Formats: sequence, structure tokens, C-alpha cells
Amino acid sequence: MSDFNPGIMIGVFSLLVLAVIASILFISKSLGGFGRRFDKEQPFECGLLPSGTTKHNFSISYYLIAVAFLIFELEAAILFAWGVDYWQLGIPGVIAGVTFLVILLLGFIYMIRKGVFQIGVYES
Repeated sequence: MSDFNPGIMIGVFSLLVLAVIASILFISKSLGGFGRRFDKEQPFECGLLPSGTTKHNFSISYYLIAVAFLIFELEAAILFAWGVDYWQLGIPGVIAGVTFLVILLLGFIYMIRKGVFQIGVYES
């Protein structure tokens, strides 16, 4: 199909990528004004003077619920893949799937017993 050596093509592509990255960084630095000091009392983006503090305190239960959501969201993705190949997996696949669900169920029961899903338990 072509007489090009794959190593040469990879090298040309790598040089092209490096050139694009360097040009993006150069344009960003020249147009963005990096290195300038800004007064904290100047308006930023919206044109309004800053008021109050930017520090927001979240309770730990927010993070615990977020981690629980991630765990059970990944569980759904894994179980979907398991369900697609359910008939080809046989008895060992069923045992592995049930073991996976039991471990997650035990973790869910632990979280319920610790009160992760009760609002106001973990206030900071």
C-alpha cells in the first residue's frame, strides 16, 4: 500500500504533535498575559467586586455519599458486562457474580449501619 517505514511515520507524527503543543503554549503565553500581578480588589471575569470569602465548608457526608455513588456506579458497569456474557460463563461465572454482589451488599450494609446516608450525622 505504501513504501513508508512505520518508524519514520511515528517520528514524523511525534514531531508534528510536539510542534502543535509548542505553538499552543507559545500562543497562550503571548496572549494570556502570564506573569502579570493582579490586584485582589479588581473585578474578575464578571465585572463585580469580590465579596465575602471563597471558602465553603462541606460536611463529610457529602464526600461519603459521592464515594458510595462511584462504587455502585462501577458495580452497575461491571454487572452489565457480566450479564452480557452470562450464558457463556457457566457455573464459575455465576459464583463469581454472586460473590461480587455479596461483597458489595456487605459494604452497603456497613455504610447504612455507620449512618453514611443520614443527613447531618457527619457535620464538620
